[in-house]
Amino acid sequence: MEIVLCVTGSIAATECVKLARELKRQGFDVKCFMSEDACNIIHPNAMEFATGQKVVTELTGDIEHVKYAQTDLILVAPATANIISKFAYKMADNPISTLLITGFGYQTPTVFVPSMHESMYRAVSQNIDGLKEEGILFLEPKREEGKAKFPDINDIVLQALRETSEGKLRGKKVLISAGGTYEAIDSVRGITNMSSGKMGLEIAREAFIQGADVTMVNGRVDVPIPSLFERFDVTSASEMINKLTDLLPENDIFISAAAVSDFKLECSDSQKISSDDDLIIHFKPGPKILNMVKELNPNIFLVGFKAESNISEEELVISARKQIEKSGADFVVANDISIEGSGFGSEKNQVVIVDDDTSSVPLCSKQEVAKKIVEKIIERV
Repeated sequence: MEIVLCVTGSIAATECVKLARELKRQGFDVKCFMSEDACNIIHPNAMEFATGQKVVTELTGDIEHVKYAQTDLILVAPATANIISKFAYKMADNPISTLLITGFGYQTPTVFVPSMHESMYRAVSQNIDGLKEEGILFLEPKREEGKAKFPDINDIVLQALRETSEGKLRGKKVLISAGGTYEAIDSVRGITNMSSGKMGLEIAREAFIQGADVTMVNGRVDVPIPSLFERFDVTSASEMINKLTDLLPENDIFISAAAVSDFKLECSDSQKISSDDDLIIHFKPGPKILNMVKELNPNIFLVGFKAESNISEEELVISARKQIEKSGADFVVANDISIEGSGFGSEKNQVVIVDDDTSSVPLCSKQEVAKKIVEKIIERV
């Protein structure tokens, strides 16, 4: 995949060495164009180091604006008020604006990442809206301290991956639950589990890359959630059920990756319980989210997760098939959390994907597992 990174004269240009290196780590071949103002902030040698290629700072007889305009993606990061306004009026007076206009003529996908003072961002909002109508994508900046700041680099890279993918889930709304729930015992104590949300996050990332509109409902998570996703944060199993009940009817696919408590307390104390007394806690079974999904949306494509411990793969498959029978899930991802190096909180997982067939995924990164799961969804949907 080829990408042209256009760096303009915002102080956020200082982030572009990291951005270019991360794009390369994700498999992009990166070519950099820099404006004169950008060269006053960081030296072109820094971007040459980051990309491994000579940086374009002026147009020559090599007609760089034509040579690099037909690429997989043009990414303007950071994008100043100046370059946004010039492109809005199709003014070709420097290498970057000339490249953008040429790319626009070729219908090359283009993403702008604005970075400027909030007042300037408001001032060019009409130009931004006009470019959006022309098919140009803008990443929403972080609004802090009176500035429209550069987004997280990982969000920019994620958007680049989406724009250059096959988009096999484009037009689909995907809902994902992630993380662990927390059931209060009193005002300071509660029962939870070791779920980190990593598996749910990786599935959300892969679905987003393939073009889906992603919504996450998160319990307790230990991972940063991209701002590109719509997100809702909940605490208890009942809060998660309530939020999912609202969202399920409007989604096409639901992946139930959260580790939701199977039990809830018969009653909890709003005050801190004294540690001087014996304590007996009574639990009762909580409702199974997975078993409610098809009642709320019979047409939704449903993916369940089933965690077991210290059982054979054959027993794991049997357990998954029972879950499919009860819930009507389209397939279930089953794993043995006792396998060393896998399961809750780890970076890796080993799973069996079960529907009419079974597919074993050996111990590998959760990102690779997520790719297998999303590939299965694409195959079935």
